[in-house]
Amino acid sequence: MNDVLKVLLSVIAAMLLLSCDSSSESKPRTDTAADQASSSVDHVQRYAAEQFFTSVGYSLAGGHAWSFDDSALLTTSDKNGTFNVYAMNPKDGSMTALTESTDNAHRAASWFPADNRILFARDQSGDELDHVFVREVDGEVVDLTPGEGLKAQFTGWSDSGSHFFVLSNERDAKAMDLYRYQTGNYNRELVFENDGSWFVSGGSRDERYLVLLKAISNARSQLYLLDREADDSSPVLITPSEEDVSHTSFTFTPDGKYLIYGTDEHGEFVSAWQYELATGEHSPYFAADWDLLGVSFTKSGQYRNTTTNEDGRFVVSLTSVGSGQAIDLAALPNGGIRSPRFSRDETKLAMLVTTDTSPRDIYTVELKAGTANRLTSALNPEIEEADLVGSEVVRYPSFDGLDIPGILFKPHGANADNRVPAVVLVHGGPGGQSRPGYSGSTQHLANHGIAVFAANNRGSSGYGKTFYHMDDLKHGEVDLDDIVYAQKYLASLDWVDADRIGIMGGSYGGYMVGAALAFRPEVFKVGVNIFGVMNWVRTLQSIPAWWGPQRDALFAELGDPETDLERLERISPLFHASNIKVPLLVVQGANDPRVLQIESDEIVAAVRDNDVPVEYLVFPDEGHGFSQRANRIAASEAYVRFLNQYLG
Repeated sequence: MNDVLKVLLSVIAAMLLLSCDSSSESKPRTDTAADQASSSVDHVQRYAAEQFFTSVGYSLAGGHAWSFDDSALLTTSDKNGTFNVYAMNPKDGSMTALTESTDNAHRAASWFPADNRILFARDQSGDELDHVFVREVDGEVVDLTPGEGLKAQFTGWSDSGSHFFVLSNERDAKAMDLYRYQTGNYNRELVFENDGSWFVSGGSRDERYLVLLKAISNARSQLYLLDREADDSSPVLITPSEEDVSHTSFTFTPDGKYLIYGTDEHGEFVSAWQYELATGEHSPYFAADWDLLGVSFTKSGQYRNTTTNEDGRFVVSLTSVGSGQAIDLAALPNGGIRSPRFSRDETKLAMLVTTDTSPRDIYTVELKAGTANRLTSALNPEIEEADLVGSEVVRYPSFDGLDIPGILFKPHGANADNRVPAVVLVHGGPGGQSRPGYSGSTQHLANHGIAVFAANNRGSSGYGKTFYHMDDLKHGEVDLDDIVYAQKYLASLDWVDADRIGIMGGSYGGYMVGAALAFRPEVFKVGVNIFGVMNWVRTLQSIPAWWGPQRDALFAELGDPETDLERLERISPLFHASNIKVPLLVVQGANDPRVLQIESDEIVAAVRDNDVPVEYLVFPDEGHGFSQRANRIAASEAYVRFLNQYLG
């Protein structure tokens, strides 16, 4: 999957999750002697994981985030320890719980267009088989997508608000069909029956056109238009190319004349082009020196949002379409803006603002006055923000001279006279990206004197298509060498203790931990593997059916277990576990559908056979990424405790 395809597939293949949890109770840490000594040097208060993860998470609904009368915002928050759906007063930030689960995460999808009903999603203990639910005004909850073993996803509203759209694989586990639900009585009809080869990636406001994406490989994808009013209802290819070029649909223009889509055909980075429906002509629309992640318009067409990925930072640009003038957001604090949501009357804007040292907070802006209102204070008030650390984007040369970007978090008080241990943090994916921004687990590590270097090895997204494809069919080889050279970079810093450098990562990053310890056993002193793949043959054979055509794209990047068996065994840590000679911590969710628990069970048993210290933490109520606060606390405590023990 290349950068363009990742924009489309992020909902169903978000393998970048690193936040982890546990079902056991967690109590505040007692500072170790090393912590106390370090604290006396740099005067930084040490905090327990419980304090970091008592900070509150907030997000805004992806559909209608503002209620029909603009009197409330629809948010998701874990303020009670589990993600639930809330109505937030946009004036004072007060919240009313609309769901009250204590076990399964509930995530806001949308308000209804003319009343206070809501749509939300929920799976079962992290199994990723989401259903779409409606909560009636009186509080009654109805599953709109009932059934066993299916996955469903809300995708948007009709322009009139008379119906909404849901993708579901209930008919065929390998195919996401598109259904249209009536807003009033929830009666539905099948709009598009998928043969399993398509991603439904957009639709015109008048509902005449559907945009379909076909993934040919991890480097090539094409867009098709389906004219639902044509006599021949076959999809028509609109982006023909025999080259390795990828595309994704962004949006239709408000007047319905153009489809705006993203492509990497014209350079290293994704740019936006427009396709004129009447003539079939293509023309450039928007380009930057970085990947363009998305283009969208408000319902009236008055405002446009473009988002770019600039060296790992998501940059949101909001402009007036008529004047071309940028919306004045000077009243907001410095930080990254995410999820801008315009009110129904388009006079106000809600968004999330975050920095390295502060979690996402919700702000609103009065567009005419240019004033901002902060609605939340996500950071635990027990934590002094000055005790947290910012990040620095750095680059280091790898084995072949290629510059590798990374995000470096340096603990307070670290210097040549007070050298600190460090970990190389590897992101998920394959093909993910570590970015600046707040992370409770990263700040917890840095607060306890452990430097964190999140390296974006070749194959990471966001740095152009050439960089992205440099590790195709070379996983566990060239990308692993980039991580080895991240260790060398850390060892070259005069404030890092070169003899106390470990490696940690989640999902594909967890695989890299296993690969580093098995194939480069002399480099790192310790490893933390968070639900990492240890046997690629089994993992690729057990890809969930609902991944559909993404499965083929992943095979193109990693290898097909039917034809590349020898190579996949060669790069799988499980088959080389006898090489692992340093302490290992493994963390796993029992319900993980992507990396099965047996992957962790087997590597733990194999490394224990080496007479090597191994700690193993399994969360029975989690999947691929941990949603329960108690579990995130327990996992983060385990990281710090383990690293202090074996690096301290």
